[in-house]
Amino acid sequence: MKKYDHGDVIIRFDQAVFGYGSNHPILNGASFSLREGAKITLMGQNGAGKTTIFGLIQGRHPLDDGSVHIRQGATIATAAQVVSREDLEKNVREFFEGAFNTKVYDIEPRIKKILEVVHLTAPFDKKIKEFSGGQQARLLLAFALIQNPDILLLDEPTNNLDAQGIEHLTQFLIDYKKTCIVISHDANFLNAFTHGVLYLDIFTKQVEQYVGDYLKVVEEIAARIERERMKNVRLERDIANRKEQMSYFAQKGGKMRDVARKMKEAIEELEGQMVTMRQEDKTIKNFAIQHQNFEALDFSDTAGALLTIQAVSVIHNHKPVKKTVKVAVKKRQKLLISGPNGIGKSTFLESLAGGKKGHHSKAKSLTEASLTSGLIVGYYRQDFSGLDFEATVYKTLGEVAEKATDEEIRGVAAQFLFTSDLLKNKVGSLSEGQKGLLSFARFVLQKPGLLILDEPTNHINFRHLPVIAKALDRFEGGMILVSHMKEFVDQLKIDETLDLGAL
Repeated sequence: MKKYDHGDVIIRFDQAVFGYGSNHPILNGASFSLREGAKITLMGQNGAGKTTIFGLIQGRHPLDDGSVHIRQGATIATAAQVVSREDLEKNVREFFEGAFNTKVYDIEPRIKKILEVVHLTAPFDKKIKEFSGGQQARLLLAFALIQNPDILLLDEPTNNLDAQGIEHLTQFLIDYKKTCIVISHDANFLNAFTHGVLYLDIFTKQVEQYVGDYLKVVEEIAARIERERMKNVRLERDIANRKEQMSYFAQKGGKMRDVARKMKEAIEELEGQMVTMRQEDKTIKNFAIQHQNFEALDFSDTAGALLTIQAVSVIHNHKPVKKTVKVAVKKRQKLLISGPNGIGKSTFLESLAGGKKGHHSKAKSLTEASLTSGLIVGYYRQDFSGLDFEATVYKTLGEVAEKATDEEIRGVAAQFLFTSDLLKNKVGSLSEGQKGLLSFARFVLQKPGLLILDEPTNHINFRHLPVIAKALDRFEGGMILVSHMKEFVDQLKIDETLDLGAL
């Protein structure tokens, strides 16, 4: 077990009750406390309310009952999962000025110092939207750190970070002397620095507190769930036997009915001892992404390939540089694009997908590539900016498959855990993980010839990843992929790797 200095209690939840209306309870009498200097993982099933607990700590949600105590004078900062849409238009200086309630006159030296901590160099007048996803992840962390908070809240901080970025973040947190709570699916990352786990149970609405290495705590939780399951199995067997006996005595009449009545009371007592079974998150079902009809395409301009790449733009010192390459992606071929954060991977993918004009337009103009005419491209943006956040989930699915019936749309939606109620919701109301699943559901309906995937594992529940990897590995169209998750990439048969950092 990792050691830390036991300071005073800095966070305490006392019988906290909170929900988004009567139909969506999150906490029901939750109690726990954290001391200064603790580094804690916040665990729980999808939709349990982990991010909501962050909001309660920050005082953004009023409790229905109970209380949340934060040590008087303690400051709090959060490194969010994604940059807000309003902040994307700000430059670096404006972005960090937003971390303070009052004007800071030495803001530029502070920015320079904190960017060194997250290993990022950036001109102060560069817009946030012009940074790569990995660089934006570092900026979000730096935004929290520049406030020098007593309580640091990190929500999926390793998303979009390359291996070097994760290594730097891990070492920073090991050396960090203040209180830190982290939500993450990266087990090795968490095990490197956390002291224990807060487990938010989606069924009991309680928060259980465990002390110890992350991986050992996960084993402990799994063992506890198994003990609860076995207890229920024994009780169910006992209850079934007693019900059978009760039925026999009830049919006898007379005094035997009194025996049956007492047995019924005993059964009810046993049923009261049943443990509310914790269930793991539901996992999406196996699915297949069908490709478009290739026989209708004219491959004469691309020499039989779905796509050919003649030149690519890479970013050096924040400026695009044109590099000549010779790469072709054919049917059933998978091309992996690698390179450090900020080299231009996302911009490159956007140029291949014919993305909207805007930031990095010069970099995109340096990329030279030819798509087979009529090719349908399925494009997974890491920030989901290709989705209309104001449209309903149902409309978002239907727009990529005009000929799909209502039954087909709902069937595909159900495969990706979208209920009838969720189909009515706006895309903007979905969690980041649900937006990712929505993107894959769209591919199933779209039937693309080429998939362009930019960090498709970000925000996705780890239980879904093997199912998604299996579907992508079996896809018989072409594929171009950027992913920092080696374990995921290893499940795919990669035919060629284009390392932008080596060009």
